[in-house]
Amino acid sequence: MIEETDVRIGNIVWYYDYNMIETTFRIEGILAGHVYNSTLPKSKLPFDKVHPCILETEHLLEFGFLPGDKEYGEDINIYSYKYNRTNSIYIRHTANGFQPLAPSASGMVPYGRPLLHLHQLQNLFYDLTRDDVFIQ
Repeated sequence: MIEETDVRIGNIVWYYDYNMIETTFRIEGILAGHVYNSTLPKSKLPFDKVHPCILETEHLLEFGFLPGDKEYGEDINIYSYKYNRTNSIYIRHTANGFQPLAPSASGMVPYGRPLLHLHQLQNLFYDLTRDDVFIQ
């Protein structure tokens, strides 16, 4: 289950369809305890039927994040995404999830809580850039 305050339009989540298959979809609307998408049965689902997608390294690669290159002395567990000519988002893959990082004079510094779900990455990126690039 996912809370209404945790998601926004554009987030990718999943539900069990009639055949009990996990089916992902993009949220097109949120109203009165339901999420809306034109591909859903009856075009809506109550929040108690909606689940967050677990964030995996494959998601980062699909969205254009690049892993660090060991040959250049970079940490292979740090993924970067350059969203404009001067700024990037850095995320370290750890045992506890994906930790956002910020560059500093002393190296990469962690900030915030580790990301566990795909919608958290989407929301972080949107909060930092006001851009919706992580939509499948």
